[in-house]
Amino acid sequence: MSDPKNDSLFEAPPMGEQERMVEAILFATADPVTVKELTGRMPHGCDPAEAIAHLRKRYDGRGVNIVRVGDAWAIRTAPDLGFLMQKETVETRKLSRAAIETLAIVAYHQPVTRAEIEEIRGVSVSRGTIDQLIEMEWIRFGRRKMTPGRPVTFVVTQEFLDHFGLENARDLPGLKELRAAGLLENRPPPGAAGLGDKDDEDEEDDDQTELFEE
Repeated sequence: MSDPKNDSLFEAPPMGEQERMVEAILFATADPVTVKELTGRMPHGCDPAEAIAHLRKRYDGRGVNIVRVGDAWAIRTAPDLGFLMQKETVETRKLSRAAIETLAIVAYHQPVTRAEIEEIRGVSVSRGTIDQLIEMEWIRFGRRKMTPGRPVTFVVTQEFLDHFGLENARDLPGLKELRAAGLLENRPPPGAAGLGDKDDEDEEDDDQTELFEE
């Protein structure tokens, strides 16, 4: 009796050819690609997960690497060669303190509601701050919490992880510094002052330019 695994109309290409296919797809695609997406593009019977494992070894120590971004994969410049790309990186504006704090809280406490963000910061969160972070595709809506009112939650996006070269949120640096600033696990008691007694950026609720500092 034949093996069902081998009862396919077409035989899968050799693994070497599958590696070339995965390499071509990752090279030509700016955004990270999941194994499921690779499976959908490649011939029937291919095993892109195994091909990726081989490619990662092949690219180890090279100028570019096969890196995991969330549940997807991408070709990225080796971290130690990032300085070579500085001339091609243009930074026009910096995130304001309010935006940085909000983004950090979402990253380290996700999924987190707006009320929880305000509790951790100790000040209200401007609608413009959250809207702009969503437009930048660094945070997105998560599942609603099973609490009264079913509030929405916020989580960081794959684009956020990709931008900072992270596989997942657990790889975020600076935990000690953020704990010292009261952003991690040190929630202020109700009525206590948060990160500041007055946040000028949050007073302009309808002005989305508060997200940036000149």
